[in-house]
Amino acid sequence: MIFRDKAIVCACEDVTVHDIDDAIVRGLGDIENLKRYTGLGTGPCQGKSCLVGATRICAERARLPQEALVPFRSRPPASPTSMAAYAGAPLEALPPPFATEEKRNRAHPLRPISSLPERADVVIIGGGIMGLALAWNLAGSGAGSVLVLERGYLCEGASGRNGGGVRAQWTTPTLIELAKESIDFMGRFAQELGINIWLRKGGYLFLAHDKETVGRIEKSAELQNRHGLSTRIISPGEAGDIVPELDTRKFLAASWHPDDGVVFPWPFLWGYADGARKRGAQVETFTSVTGLEVAGGRVRAVQTDRGRVVADRVVISSGAWSPSVARLAGVALPNKPQRHEIVSSEPMKPFLGPLVSMLGTGLYFSQSMRGEIVGGMGDPDEPDGLNQTSSLRFMTRYSRALTELIPRCGSVKLLRQWAGCYDVTPDHSPILGETPGVAGLLQMSGFVGHGFMMAPAVARRMSAWMGGAKDDLFERFALSRFAEGRLEKETFIIG
Repeated sequence: MIFRDKAIVCACEDVTVHDIDDAIVRGLGDIENLKRYTGLGTGPCQGKSCLVGATRICAERARLPQEALVPFRSRPPASPTSMAAYAGAPLEALPPPFATEEKRNRAHPLRPISSLPERADVVIIGGGIMGLALAWNLAGSGAGSVLVLERGYLCEGASGRNGGGVRAQWTTPTLIELAKESIDFMGRFAQELGINIWLRKGGYLFLAHDKETVGRIEKSAELQNRHGLSTRIISPGEAGDIVPELDTRKFLAASWHPDDGVVFPWPFLWGYADGARKRGAQVETFTSVTGLEVAGGRVRAVQTDRGRVVADRVVISSGAWSPSVARLAGVALPNKPQRHEIVSSEPMKPFLGPLVSMLGTGLYFSQSMRGEIVGGMGDPDEPDGLNQTSSLRFMTRYSRALTELIPRCGSVKLLRQWAGCYDVTPDHSPILGETPGVAGLLQMSGFVGHGFMMAPAVARRMSAWMGGAKDDLFERFALSRFAEGRLEKETFIIG
């Protein structure tokens, strides 16, 4: 039995029978959860060699309903394909981006049969990084009973679908300070919460391709220096010394901050979830919110497909799904969901230290600890919508942009593509705090693509604010600012 426990199920990720058993004990016996908890199926073979064996073990030991024993969603491409092949595709012949309507009407087969508690002091709707970080902070501050409701598995939304970049190179003092605090906390995350999130401080290298952008990064660097960052503007030659493969003819200057970096998103979420539970918070997955009861000008209860929960305060922290949740209380949020795609290559010998981004195009990429190039690129023609599908158009645009900047990447094969939704507000800044006209209904959304890296600091401050501390963050980013016409200064967003 001992030797069987050590048998490897997923050779790419060194996932053993024991690892799967451990996940099942934690209630993670379905394939989608298992994938995100152990990494099973995310290596070069993309699950082709391990999926059947892992499913068999789950069927034998997890005792799940038959309808829950389904494979994880396969990701394009069907077979490894070089960037050069994608870059050569006729972009003009490809269909433009399209909007989709998300449909999820039936209960998930893994929805627990147990009832929820009849009441909670705080209900957090959304089990992404913001909601879980807030739950951990609240549970540790004596905020009373805390209940987190997640409609799917942990890591299903944007928090589990990003590239893991964390940077302090921002263009406003508030965002710089939030990012500094968050990255500092990530550095001691393992000590605080007992799980390694693999923070790698390889730096961020922002490339400026025209004089206007050079002026922007110079101004930003001055601001960042005033806030204690070591950001400096460097020449193409200096950037080429940091990343020797770059075609330095493609840009005029670069902004370089060596203390930015990348973390592994999945353990970041698992760490907060486990930590919140240890502090007494209740995290319920596969639970859909179906209604918000409002009476007398305040929120009274949350209705779910597992029962009704009376609550003194309800926090909407559902990312791109926040507007649809807010509508249950008759509240209109200005957030718009927007798809952003990402792709991972085959593993290569490490050659890329920092995360590199070409400003103006939205291209960004970094290299993981096991050697893959992980990157994405925004599309200015992308329509609003809850769309998490993958497109050939993205692969073509991304491959062209990356191979123009690093020509040798043309021979590198792309293995796995996916997408997530940015939660975009009119001024690219978050919505935090009270909801006008609905006391007790609190907002925590609208972070575009940077909520993941701001979560530790934002959650700490929101927990303190909910406990009575004064904090102008929740006035500055209040929902009421849109009606009052006091929009925030926009900041640059990559991806």
